[in-house]
Order: sequence, then C-alpha cells, then structure tokens
Amino acid sequence: MSRVYNFSAGPSCLPEEVLKECAAEMLDYNGSGQSVMEMSHRSKVYEAIIEDAEAMVRKLMKVPENYKVLFVQGGGSTQFAMVAQNLGIHTGKAAYIETGVWAKKAAAEAKHLGLDVDVLASSKDKGYSYIPKVEKIEGDYDYAYICFNNTIMGTHYEYIPDTGKIPLVADISSCVLSEELDVSKFGLLFAGAQKNLAPAGVTLVIIREDLITETPRAETPTMMMYKTHADNGSMYNTPPCYTIYVLGKVLHWIEKNGGAAGINKLNVEKANYLYDYLDKSDFYHATAQKGSRSLMNVPFLTKYSTGATDEASLAKEKEINDKFVKEAAAAGLVNLKGHRLVGGMRASIYNAMTLDGVKALVAFMEKFAKENA
Repeated sequence: MSRVYNFSAGPSCLPEEVLKECAAEMLDYNGSGQSVMEMSHRSKVYEAIIEDAEAMVRKLMKVPENYKVLFVQGGGSTQFAMVAQNLGIHTGKAAYIETGVWAKKAAAEAKHLGLDVDVLASSKDKGYSYIPKVEKIEGDYDYAYICFNNTIMGTHYEYIPDTGKIPLVADISSCVLSEELDVSKFGLLFAGAQKNLAPAGVTLVIIREDLITETPRAETPTMMMYKTHADNGSMYNTPPCYTIYVLGKVLHWIEKNGGAAGINKLNVEKANYLYDYLDKSDFYHATAQKGSRSLMNVPFLTKYSTGATDEASLAKEKEINDKFVKEAAAAGLVNLKGHRLVGGMRASIYNAMTLDGVKALVAFMEKFAKENA
C-alpha cells in the first residue's frame, strides 16, 4: 500500500525523510551495533543524542541562556498540574484565558489543586471560534495561562498578552516550531511532541530558571517538580529515549527547511490554500473566525451542518459527514473526522504535511461538493 496523506490531529504525520532515517538506523545506530530503542540512557552514545536534541531546541527556538530545556513525560495534560504545583506558590492565584477544551481543563486542574483561578475571558459564547482580546494582564497572580493554538477549535493567538512581571505560561503543543516565537516573552512553554515534533511520549518544557523552585506546593511528588528534571538533565529516571531521538531528527529536518521562519512560510501557503477554498465555497465553511484562525488545525462544516436540532437535519448532517470521511479515506486522505464538539471535518496540516497533500484534499473536496450538492 502506498503512503496516505494523514490529517490526524495527533499523533500526526512525521516527515518521510525522518522516518526513512529512523528505519535505516533501527538495528544499528551510528555504528553502535544496537537500536536506540534498546540502548542504555546512561551510555555515552545516548548522552550525545539527548544533548543534540536540547541544543537543536535552543538553536531553532532561540532559547535565552537563562531558560532550561527539559524533556519530561506525561503529555501536555500532566503539565496542567505541574504548572500549578510549581508556579502557584506565592499568592495562590492564577489567571486563565479560556479558548477551548485544553485551556478549560488546565484551569480546572489548577482549581482542583487548590489555586484561586480567575478566568479573565472566554470565547465559549461562540463555541470557542475566536480568541478573546486580553492584551494586558495585571494583578497579583502567580502566573497567567493561555493555550496558544487550539487543536479542536482551530484557533490561534495572533498576539501575545502583555503580562508585565507575571510569568506567562503557554501550551504550544499544536503549533511548536510552526512559526517564530519570542521565548523571552514567556515564563514557561510546553508542548506535547506528538503533533509537530515526534511520536507521542515526550513533552518539551522550556522554563525560565527563576521559576524553578525547591519549594513547590505542598505534597508535590518528586517527579512533578521541574527542579528534579532540571537538576538531572531530564534523566532523573529513564526518559522516552526513542521519542527524543526522533525529535532530534525532526529538529534537524526543520533546520534544513529554513528553521521556524522557513517552515512558517510553507505553513502559511498551505493554510491559505485551504482557507481560500473554504471561504469561496458554497458547500463548506471554516468554523474559526478570521483573525483567530490556526495554521495547523482547520475544522470545517458542510452546508448540511445548519445548526438545526430536528431528527431529520441531524441524520442528514451525520450521513454527509460519514460519507465524506469514508470516501476521503478511500482516496488516501485519512483521519479527517471532526472532533465531536465541533462536528464536521478537521484537517490538521502540521509541519510535516506537504502542500501536495493539501492540494489533494482540496481537489477531493471540490469533487465531493459537486457530487453531493
């Protein structure tokens, strides 16, 4: 079977060049006679792998010297707790901007851990289809929290809130290295790797050194302390070795393709191609509002998604959506089913998705629209 175009929201497609390199090195990495999957994380060979991965993160993201780069486990969802436990230690107050499922879950976790959470703004009133404007955040907050790109709703921040001395925390899981980002404007950034960096299993954390404390909130487990990972070079316990190895290769691939700026240029071209088609179509429409649209995740509905709740309308909507997903898969375009909270379809067009893949999707959409108008 030939390769398909994979539009999954995560785990997502990886650069084919990287997959081939990994396959070639599966049994013998760099003359070591072993796979990275089976080598000791304490070996000199692996030490070079993880050090290179960190160096590439620093280079591509222009990470300032007073920041630590960590590779931890538990996914982005574990960071919801780690952020609250490690940063919410002075006033016990935190500010959140609610732009979708993941920001909402993060705020709920902070509340669960005893923080006084202020939701400064929410776009729930319009189905999280836009990013609220909160350009300045003031107060005695331990930190302010945003989700920079919203995978489910397909929205993205076009600005960075000014938080002054309040550390700004951002979940960049679904947009990391899809664009240039000024790390110095944030106290902490984190990204689950399975969308733009690597297979699932490792989470990248970039944290300003003054935010790493020996005294997080009471009863914080050792593994949940940023200091534990910072003091041990991300190897307090066995890290997800193979995932970090793949991550390093993806970072070198990004560098070869012009770094964050070069990748962003291609991402803008891909997204514009798809959004331009959606905006001109009488059959489809994008769900995210202009000015808040993600370059990475593009949810869209058909004309049969009218918002009507009667049984006949819902049945027709489901029928056309199911048909689209099934016929798209048969055409080699997979994982296009939309999230249940939005409905319809969703095309995740991360860094590794090619322009040819997006063009193939639009060609299929045109054909489907003519046949089902």
